Amino acid sequence: MNNKYFVHPSSYVDENVQIGEGTKIWHFSHIQTGAKIGKYCTLGQNVNIANNVIIGNYVKIQNNVSVYEGVTLEDYVFCGPSVVFTNIKDPRSKYPQAGSQFYIKTLVKEGATLGANSTIVCGITVGEYAFIGAGSVVTKDVPDFALVIGNPAKIIGWVSEAGQKLVFNEQNIAICKKTNEKYYIENGIVKKL
Repeated sequence: MNNKYFVHPSSYVDENVQIGEGTKIWHFSHIQTGAKIGKYCTLGQNVNIANNVIIGNYVKIQNNVSVYEGVTLEDYVFCGPSVVFTNIKDPRSKYPQAGSQFYIKTLVKEGATLGANSTIVCGITVGEYAFIGAGSVVTKDVPDFALVIGNPAKIIGWVSEAGQKLVFNEQNIAICKKTNEKYYIENGIVKKL
């Protein structure tokens, strides 16, 4: 056991894995070879981190999530329970596709929230501080600060860095109710001022 991070005795950590200080890995989880997990992350029960996955700092992954090879989670990403990632577009048991050359990259940018039971189809980018509603199926890129729901997921609004719904005035300005920070929208692009 390493004193800098915690791994529950029921979990497995393969060789050649990097785990940052303060990270906690709970019951029945598996961290596979080549995975890199940042500082102060929390991985819930029954989490699988596949080979060569990169996870930033302060990431929270709730129970029953498998993060497959080809997926990168930046700092402060939140994965709700049973979030689903994919890493190939044409899965066939008769024609298996194994190895990094077949895996399609997925990027979840800083601060994004993936709601419980959401599915993230491979090959997309989820923008900074985007919010994916529970049960949504994300099939295309999600812009920064977008709030998306449904199957397929569609933008229904915008959220602040703190996760508060943004309401834009006639000057295209919105203020976060939690932090009082200002945001500006133009042509479907939201930026923090």
